[in-house]
Amino acid sequence: MFFLTKPSRERIQRLIDSCRTAPFNYAEVGQSLGPTPAGYASNHGRVRLGYGEVIFNKAVEALRNWKMFDLGWVSLCWPDAEIEVGTTVAALARHFGFWSLHPARVVFLVDDDDARTRRKGFAYGTLQGHGERGEETFIIERLHADDSVWYDLRSFSRPGQPLTTLGYPIARMLQKRFARESPQTMLKAIWECRGD
Repeated sequence: MFFLTKPSRERIQRLIDSCRTAPFNYAEVGQSLGPTPAGYASNHGRVRLGYGEVIFNKAVEALRNWKMFDLGWVSLCWPDAEIEVGTTVAALARHFGFWSLHPARVVFLVDDDDARTRRKGFAYGTLQGHGERGEETFIIERLHADDSVWYDLRSFSRPGQPLTTLGYPIARMLQKRFARESPQTMLKAIWECRGD
């Protein structure tokens, strides 16, 4: 959904409420941990956050607080939303003199630990009204081999509305910008709270 002025908190909340039972606007629900489905573009952003249990726990907490959206030009409505399957949120973005609001729902959670990696995170999928169709994962990984901790962002998408189709090069530019800036924002969030 696109707006010429910033939508009010009440309007955003009405949209989120109306989307709680809306269907996903893509068929490949739950496939963001596998290969990119045919017909979709992929995005990937990854950064090492540091080493050890303390950094892993701080990173998981930052993820729970949706810090990866603290970018200035995009924010999460609302960062106190619980990350659990079925939670509906919306990303609010300001770009090129207008605003856009993109509803999404948490599809699955990631919480596993194997011989190589401990991972925590989640994926959310786009809903009717989102500018795109697709899914995005946000995962914190701790590699057992060297105890390094990573933030990993992956997505697949394609245009979900006529305006997004017309402005596809701009939409891709913004997606790539998010994939570039979100990891840096997570890194900043971890290092700002190191003294806690």
